[in-house]
Amino acid sequence: MTVFHFLNCAFLTFGPHVVYYSATPLSEYDTIGTSVKAAAVYLGTALVKLVCLATLLKVPENDSFDPYQELMKVFIGFIDVAGLYFALTQLTHRNISQNHKFQAVGLGWAFADSVLHRLAPLWIGARGLEFTWEYIFQGLEANANLVMTLSLAALGSLMWFRKNKPRTLIPIIYACALLLATMPSITSSLVSLPYYLLGQTYSNIAAT
Repeated sequence: MTVFHFLNCAFLTFGPHVVYYSATPLSEYDTIGTSVKAAAVYLGTALVKLVCLATLLKVPENDSFDPYQELMKVFIGFIDVAGLYFALTQLTHRNISQNHKFQAVGLGWAFADSVLHRLAPLWIGARGLEFTWEYIFQGLEANANLVMTLSLAALGSLMWFRKNKPRTLIPIIYACALLLATMPSITSSLVSLPYYLLGQTYSNIAAT
């Protein structure tokens, strides 16, 4: 049962990346090299983000909500945009179109993110004797991250390569890119905010 649960969670987490590569023209044009390069850029970007988080953010003494800390997380999140820009514009690719390039870069980026953040917890936790929904939700989160990364790579391709963009669409493209770039930090803040408000309410009740 534990092995079956682990395999289900692993397929849910990493299977969509394989299906996307096989079901799209990416496999026909042999873009695996581009995806591997994008994954390597992601690892470097993750290292830079880790250094920035360790340097600029302080460890909270309690579970209080700090707007400055959350704002810094949002700005640090833009390092991903810089990494995607480097992967799309500076890496040497085979003779593939822009449509295939941004898909290959987004796919490699999302797969590296899933491996780095979800493989070890999945290997350690999903093989436990007690069933938990946590790793199923983790797989769903990986799928959502794949869609978000491909969308951000597509918007980046429109911003940085498409010269004849309709003028009315430019603000929409930049607004969507800004929203996608800050989405992880915004989601993290929204998740922690109710716990902070609940803790404040409990403290006020206890004080009275």
